[in-house]
Amino acid sequence: MAQNTMSNMSENKDTSGKVPLISKIAYGMGDVGCNFSWMFVGNFLMIFYTDVFGISMGAVSMLMLASRFWDAINDPIIGSLSDRTKTKWGRYRPWLLIAAPLTAIVLVLTFWAHPNWSNTSKVIYMSVTYCILVFGYTCVNIPYGTLCGAMTQDIDERAKINTSRSVSAMIAIGIINIITVPLIGNLGNGDDKKGYLLVAITYGVIFALCHIFCFAKTKEVVEIPKKQKLPIKTELKAIIKNKPYILAFVGQLLFGFTLYGRNANALYYFTYVEGNVKFFSTYSLAIIVPSIIGAACFPILFKWTQNKGRAAAILAFCTGISMIVLYKFSIVTTPTLFYILSGLCQFFFSGFNTAIYAIIPDCVEYGEWKTGIRNDGFQYAFISLGNKIGMALGTSILALSLGAFGYVSNQSQNEMVLGIMKHSFTTIPGIMWVVTGIVLLSYKLNKSTYNEIVEELNNRRESIN
Repeated sequence: MAQNTMSNMSENKDTSGKVPLISKIAYGMGDVGCNFSWMFVGNFLMIFYTDVFGISMGAVSMLMLASRFWDAINDPIIGSLSDRTKTKWGRYRPWLLIAAPLTAIVLVLTFWAHPNWSNTSKVIYMSVTYCILVFGYTCVNIPYGTLCGAMTQDIDERAKINTSRSVSAMIAIGIINIITVPLIGNLGNGDDKKGYLLVAITYGVIFALCHIFCFAKTKEVVEIPKKQKLPIKTELKAIIKNKPYILAFVGQLLFGFTLYGRNANALYYFTYVEGNVKFFSTYSLAIIVPSIIGAACFPILFKWTQNKGRAAAILAFCTGISMIVLYKFSIVTTPTLFYILSGLCQFFFSGFNTAIYAIIPDCVEYGEWKTGIRNDGFQYAFISLGNKIGMALGTSILALSLGAFGYVSNQSQNEMVLGIMKHSFTTIPGIMWVVTGIVLLSYKLNKSTYNEIVEELNNRRESIN
């Protein structure tokens, strides 16, 4: 690890040193907030639109696809703006303070159902609120994701920060999946429309408070080189030359497709294939401990492989194999084996989730070393875009497939629809995880190479000053 201290940095900013425990916890709490919004959206919004709001599968599918064109515009813009932000609090943290409370309000509006409206009014309301919600989430999540790389340049510390993030996320996801279905019923007193709205208010408050805490207890210490304002075309060319980053982007695209497609299908799967939506909560309870352990084990695997991409590939392969085998079992007829395999799936997935996000800040240093351009927020924007494109494809293909083969909300489904739901929960994501593992095997940026790059970058800055 490079021990040189850059002369252009103030004495209290150690870019390669340890990050305080409270800052790691606070950064993890940021992802708790993210999941109380985005995972809630990913897991529950599609079935909310079709079964509560009364919007057709086709309209939902088209919205998910069309919104990605909106993302393609706003993600790079927000990434670039966050890189150029200059305040006494840093470049990225102020976005959490301002954007999170505003996005929480939009989250509530998104889950405010109007089933008695005309179809046209429903689609317009859905489209407007969803696109604003996606934009708000972009304004929070891109600066939040980029913040990790600004907290330290130490590759091991970054692994620990992302482990804190992933463990926190797995706890949050587990809690959301366990309590949301009962909360909707209890708060709504049998009225799902009211239940979803009150849950959205609760989760919106949690979302905002978690990001305010993250803002308050983290610090940005890595300063970027002084540079001229670069056109987007130049920044894009720099990204293309960054092979580790390209692999991370493809990995995120596949990750988004597999994760969100399966998550959007989960409530349909338990409601219609297994026969009871309450199984979703028991399933979520069964996988929460494996989720936490899997996320926490990533540093051990990284220490063994010395390569975050290779670690992610191993975890992706294991996730995929577990999901493919899961197809043979049912929560009704073979509950023990179903829960064991589900726990294994989640254990390996949680480790992968830690690894794939730990890769991203390291790619920033590689890009600066390779091209002379450091654009943390701009790069994270395209990572976010890749994840969202994957999400759009996964959820849209699911919605189109279910709609095409005769899905009818709140009714018994035909065998073809049930087959799509079962395969979308097991074999299809399993195969996609194996593909993800194959892609990430090509990731070459190991720990020793990264440390050499950081040392050379620090020497370059010292020579300039």
